[in-house]
Amino acid sequence: MERSTSGSTTKQSVAIHRQRRVWEARARNWNHHASNNEGLRTVVAAVIDTATTGLADGEPLGTVVDLGCGSGQLTLALAKRATKVLGVDVSASMLRELEQRAAAEGITNVECLVSPIERLSLPPGSVDIVVSNYALHHLRDPDKAVAVAAAARWLRPGGRLVIGDMMLGRGADAADRAVIADKVRQLARRGPGGWWRVAKNAVRFIVRIQERPLSRSAWVALVQRSGFVDVQASAVVHEAAVVSAVRAGSPTTEAARPADSASNAAAKATGDGASAPA
Repeated sequence: MERSTSGSTTKQSVAIHRQRRVWEARARNWNHHASNNEGLRTVVAAVIDTATTGLADGEPLGTVVDLGCGSGQLTLALAKRATKVLGVDVSASMLRELEQRAAAEGITNVECLVSPIERLSLPPGSVDIVVSNYALHHLRDPDKAVAVAAAARWLRPGGRLVIGDMMLGRGADAADRAVIADKVRQLARRGPGGWWRVAKNAVRFIVRIQERPLSRSAWVALVQRSGFVDVQASAVVHEAAVVSAVRAGSPTTEAARPADSASNAAAKATGDGASAPA
C-alpha cells in the first residue's frame, strides 16, 4: 500500500511538472488565443450563465474560486459580480498576466494563488462557488475525483460547482464518435497545418499525456459520488459541455469573511503552491 501511494504521488508530481512547463511557455500568448477563440468564449459565457442562474440582477456571487484560471477570461468576468474571486493556476506567468489585466480594468477583488489544482487546500465551508473552465481535463483521472471531492468540502452548504470543459469519451458511443469525426473533418480542411493538429491531438487523445477528457456521463457520475445534488449537464459547442451541481445541505447564514478566506487560502496552499508575485 505504501509503495502504491508513493507511486501515485510520483505520477502526480510528474504530471504537475509537465503542466507547469506547458503553461509557463504558453502564458504570453494565451490571452490573445483565448480571447479570439469563439468556442472558448462560448464556453466561458455558458459557465457564467450557469454560475449566476437564480440570482437577481445585481445580486453578488459571494466568494468564488476559479480552478485553472489562466490569464483570467472567466475570473475577471465573475469578479464583476463577486465579492471576491480567488484565481488558482499552476503557472506563475499566467497569474502575472491575470494581475496585469485586472489592474488595467480597475478590478481590485481578485486574488491570485500559484498552486496545482491537485494540491490546493482551502478552509472548509469558505466558498460560495467553485468554477473551472477548460482546465480539469488536463488532470489525471484520480486527481479529477480528488479535486471535485475537495470542492465539496470548500463549498458552503447550498454552494455551487460549475465545470466547463472538454467532455468527450473514448469513442465508445455514437455521440462521441460523431464529435471526433466532426473535429477531424474541421481540422483536415485546414490543409497541412490541420493535418498536423489531427496527428498531434490523436496521440494526446490515445496516450492521455496532456489531455485526459471524460465523457459528460462520467463527469456526472464523478460529481454525484462526491455528494453533490442537483447535478446537471448540458452540451455547449463541439466537444465542450458544462456540468453544474449543488453542495448538499441548506444554505448557511454563517459566512467566512472574504478577506479571511483569501488569506487562509494563501496560507494553506501546499506542495508546489506559493503566493503569486504582486
